[in-house]
Amino acid sequence: MSELLRGGQFLVKETNCEDVFTPEDFTEEQQMMKEAVMEFNDREIIPHKTRFEAKDYALTEEVMRKAGELGFLGVAVPEEFGGLGMGFVSTMLTCDYISSGTGSFSTAFGAHTGIGTMPITLYGTQEQKEKYVPKLATGEWFGAYCLTEPGAGSDANSGKTTAEISEDGKTYKINGQKMWISNAGFCRLMIVFARIEDDKNITGFIVEYDKDNPNGITMGEEEHKLGIRASSTRQVFFNDTVVSAENMLAGRGEGFKIAMNALNVGRIKLAAACLDSQRRVITYAVKYATERRQFKTPIADFGAIKEKLAEMTTDAYVGESASYRAAKDIEDRIALRVAAGNTHQEAELKGVEEYAIECSILKVAVSEDVQSCADEGIQIFGGMGFSEETPMESAWRDARIARIYEGTNEINRMLAVGMLVKKAMKGHVDLLGPATKVADDLMGIPSFDTPDYSELFSEEKDILSKMKKTFLMVAGAAIQKYGPDLDKHQQLLIAASDILIEIYMSESAILRTEKNAKRFGAASQSVQIAMSRLYLYHAVDIIAKKGKEAIISFAKDDEQRMLLMGLKRFSKYTNYPNIVELRDEIAEKLKVENKYCF
Repeated sequence: MSELLRGGQFLVKETNCEDVFTPEDFTEEQQMMKEAVMEFNDREIIPHKTRFEAKDYALTEEVMRKAGELGFLGVAVPEEFGGLGMGFVSTMLTCDYISSGTGSFSTAFGAHTGIGTMPITLYGTQEQKEKYVPKLATGEWFGAYCLTEPGAGSDANSGKTTAEISEDGKTYKINGQKMWISNAGFCRLMIVFARIEDDKNITGFIVEYDKDNPNGITMGEEEHKLGIRASSTRQVFFNDTVVSAENMLAGRGEGFKIAMNALNVGRIKLAAACLDSQRRVITYAVKYATERRQFKTPIADFGAIKEKLAEMTTDAYVGESASYRAAKDIEDRIALRVAAGNTHQEAELKGVEEYAIECSILKVAVSEDVQSCADEGIQIFGGMGFSEETPMESAWRDARIARIYEGTNEINRMLAVGMLVKKAMKGHVDLLGPATKVADDLMGIPSFDTPDYSELFSEEKDILSKMKKTFLMVAGAAIQKYGPDLDKHQQLLIAASDILIEIYMSESAILRTEKNAKRFGAASQSVQIAMSRLYLYHAVDIIAKKGKEAIISFAKDDEQRMLLMGLKRFSKYTNYPNIVELRDEIAEKLKVENKYCF
């Protein structure tokens, strides 16, 4: 078996294409699950789009129950607790293909199966899991996750909600206010975070909610939102809400850890939830562009429209490639830990935590791509795109929340780099050695030999290697300058993070395409090759821009000149691709197939 890289090691170790998982590797079981979920989406969600947009919260609850009856809410839940016990890739593809009908259902589904259920399966006692998880897995009960407060958003550990223990130590009284709580209107169980006395960290509790016996819990009115209109979102107030001490989740003060690890799962699942939305928007846009005629010509034949369709499709293909690559890495890490004797609970927790960097990368990249895709979809439809009569405007509104929840994209950008630095300090990722080598290389004389780029992606892989050197050069110099105070320089971190994101996304697409070209033949992958090259071209530009921004923010004089010279060396093509030809090839394939077809 090939070596399974640890989280973040993609930056300093080479990955062979044979070692990445791609959607073309779905098993027969996974294909069947995918088809079942797509059929459910086409039958139960998409035909009722207007009702979801009209804030029909009862419909969201009704469709969630149907999803529970078919087992879709329990895909990730172990069989002993009423779930299907399927692997991480299967949970990703379920989330992917069930989420594109409307953001309202997608949000309800994601909140329930992820942050509503996972904290109990990952941190609950055997008794807690036996009592609650079967109800959540089947849709008998729905879950909500009560973390955010008016004064505690990104700073989740600063919440003011309190939990006061009784004299006999058997119960806690919870008092406080939570806001932006998804599924609040129809949940029967809440994961609630509160502070005990003056504890440094918050504590998690499992709190039951019965409308007929509210136990001091009251709800605000439904929030009226820009998008995800039929997802129930309310404030929740706790007034002397009594909770059994047995319902504490994990240990006292463990709540912040629970919250952060639950969000890791939520982040990669959110990326998955944005994928089929892009595929559908692209399909709508292609169909419209082939039918809509201007100047006696289908607008799909115009270069300006071809550019949009090609860029939208490329982003979707790359996001899909990276998401399933990371999902399988997580699944394999879980399997390794189970084989080493960990419980399923420990293995899943540590397996996801290992790839927290990749989870943040994917959350940022794919949430921004789905917004761009919907925006360009509106533009292709022109005036019609601005109308509620077409699917584009609701797709655009629904996409906007993805950059905010599960941690804002700004927070996730800084987290990705911060977690990488922490891994380096723990010895899990060797950044120092490669960064030192890059610094030494900058002092040497560059080679002027003409490289042999005859193999597929040989130049692209050379460029990827240089992109990694750019990150190591910038991050190494920044760490040397600021040390432990690096986290105070947020704009620098964000620039470095953008470099990191482009490396992972570009590499994922190239490795997927290379793997498929080797087994299916390069001719069958010509459009995928074009997309991989087109994305890399843009990535090089982004890295050059962000690298320069980072360097001039902290380096001066000779150091600045040396680093900028290195950046120029590392962001240079030998043979620039003709991106107009690449876009035309992608767009022509879409026109022939009349849909997203990859």
